[in-house]
Amino acid sequence: MTVADAVKLLEGQFFTGEEKADLEIASACGADLMSDVMAFVKDRVLLLTGLVNPQVIRTAELLDIHGIIFVRGKSPSRDMIDMAEDADIILGGTKLPMFLACGKLYEAGLKTGGTRPI
Repeated sequence: MTVADAVKLLEGQFFTGEEKADLEIASACGADLMSDVMAFVKDRVLLLTGLVNPQVIRTAELLDIHGIIFVRGKSPSRDMIDMAEDADIILGGTKLPMFLACGKLYEAGLKTGGTRPI
């Protein structure tokens, strides 16, 4: 599945990075606590979160996460979009709640991904 496929499936939109949304993803992580995201640590992961602050971009950059989808209709600030562009991170959004967004991705086949060493 690509980031573009995920955004389309979630009836979402892009905030930045749509031109590189053909990036393949192998797993997804749904979390509002960045410490949970850090514990997840997978390759080619898509992050779904309702947390909208610069720490999300910093965490994604640290963990080499190239795609973030904000749930529950949340939108990043202009500063966050600029940070994401500088870090080469795709930002999207959906009005769906976290549970439904993760469920739709799972149902579409996004079930597993390779764990990278911590």
